[in-house]
Amino acid sequence: MGVTILQQYPMSDNKTGLQVIDFLTKRIAALGAVQSGQFLVDCETYLSLPQMGPQKTVHILHNSEQPASVFSILESGNKTIHVVADGLFDLLMLKLSNHYTSKKQTKMESKGPRFELGDFCIKLGSVTMNQTFKGVLVEVEYRPCVIPGAVWDLIREFMQGFLGTLVLQQPPQYIINRLNEIYQPMDTIHQYLENFSSYRKAMSLRPN
Repeated sequence: MGVTILQQYPMSDNKTGLQVIDFLTKRIAALGAVQSGQFLVDCETYLSLPQMGPQKTVHILHNSEQPASVFSILESGNKTIHVVADGLFDLLMLKLSNHYTSKKQTKMESKGPRFELGDFCIKLGSVTMNQTFKGVLVEVEYRPCVIPGAVWDLIREFMQGFLGTLVLQQPPQYIINRLNEIYQPMDTIHQYLENFSSYRKAMSLRPN
C-alpha cells in the first residue's frame, strides 16, 4: 500500500452522481486506465448510552482493500483512539448493545469502480447516507511511495489529468499533519471518516 489522497468532487445541480461517475470514468480511461473491479468503504457510528458518563463515539469502518480488517476510531472528548482488529470486532459491538447504540440513519458508504494505471490506483465513489446519495468522492493511491510529503506533488499532477483545476491546492489537513510519517491503511480510514463527517454536517445544515 502506498499513499492515498481523497477529494470530494463538487456537484452541480444539473448532473446526477451517475453522470459524474460516467464523466470521470471516460476521462480516466482516456489516460489509459483499466477498470479492475469495484470497491466499498463503509462507516457505522455508535454512541455511548447516558449511563456510561461523558459521551463517547465509536466509528466502525470497513475497506474492501483490507477485507480481513475492521477499523475502529473512538472519540472521547479531545482524545481519539484507533484500533485495527479482525472481523470478530463487529460481533463485539453487537454484544456491547447495552453500552452503545448504533446511529443507523447515518450509516455511510462510498462505493464504485476501481481503476489501475501504472503505479496509480483510482477509485470513484458514490457516497450515500442511509442509501441516499450525497456526493462523489475520488480516491487516488500512488503505490510505490509511503511518505506523503515525497509524493504529494506527483499525485496532484496526476489528478489534474482528469480533474483539471478542481484538484486541491494543498493536501487534506490530515495528510498535512503526517507529511513526513510512514503512511498506514488507518490513514486512509481517517480521510474517509473526515469526508463522511463533512457530508453529514452539510446534511444537518441544509434547511428543511
